[in-house]
This record gives sequence, C-alpha cells and structure tokens, in this order.
Amino acid sequence: MNQAVVTLGILPVELAPRFGKSGTITPLGPNIKITATHAEHSSELLWKNPATGKDETHVGGEPVGFIIELENGFKIYHMGDTGIFGDMKLIGEYYKPDLIMIPIGGHFVLSPKDAAYVTREFLKPKFAIPFHYATIPQLKGTPEEYMQALGSSSTKVFPIKPGEKVEF
Repeated sequence: MNQAVVTLGILPVELAPRFGKSGTITPLGPNIKITATHAEHSSELLWKNPATGKDETHVGGEPVGFIIELENGFKIYHMGDTGIFGDMKLIGEYYKPDLIMIPIGGHFVLSPKDAAYVTREFLKPKFAIPFHYATIPQLKGTPEEYMQALGSSSTKVFPIKPGEKVEF
C-alpha cells in the first residue's frame, strides 16, 4: 500500500518506506527493527480524489501485521486486521513477542474467543492490548469477553481506552 499512497500523493516517499512480508526495515535508526508479517484480511484504500471530489477505491496491497523490536529487545506484535491463521504459531515461536496488539471485535477480525485461543495457544505473550472493537455495530467483541475466554492464561491484558498510557 505504501506505493499507492505515494503515487496518489497522500504521503511523501520518505514517510512510506517500501518493504514486503518478511522484510525488515529500520526507519527509526539501526536499533529499532520493523518486520512485516502475514495477516488474513482484505485490503483496500478508499480515497477522495481532490481533483474530482469523488471517492475512489484502490487496491490496498497485502494485509500485514508488524513485529516491532525495540532497542532493548522488547518485541511488539501489532497484528493489524486479521483472522486466525496457522502461521500465527510460527510467529509466536520465532519472534516470541512480549506484547501483542490483537483485534477482538469479530465480524471482520478475530472474535474474543478466537483471539483468546491465538493468545493462549500460538503466541503466548506476557502482555496483550485488545483493539478493533466497539467502533461500529458489527464489532461486538469486548475486552471482558476476551479476558474471560483467556481463562487462567498468564498473559496480562491491558484494556486501555483512547488517550490512556501503559508502560512496560
């Protein structure tokens, strides 16, 4: 999608580095690494053309998640919009994320039950921040349902609200 947003003039090239799934970039310096991973979702870009004033739909590229490794080795897996897929187990085993940012709303993304399964059985992180819920009527999953479905998992869940901060 980076090339599309540059071509359409939405972002300048320096703010949209190109890379693909399994590629790793270091846009914030050599000690912070960002790796693109597979995600299971659709992807399109809705853009209002300033010349015509009309909405246009463009191919959004492949859906992805991101592994972000900070300077101290702490790893964040931002899963993006995704459903469950088997390679999540490989991502958990290979990258060993400390924190996952996981969609839980259902309908378009993981349901709380599916998200709990992925957390407990595939990723096994220390921490989780649920997201992608309660923004539109179809995204009915809640952090409470996710935490209940996790059961006795050792993962600490932070159901933060917009503007709240969490330190690790």
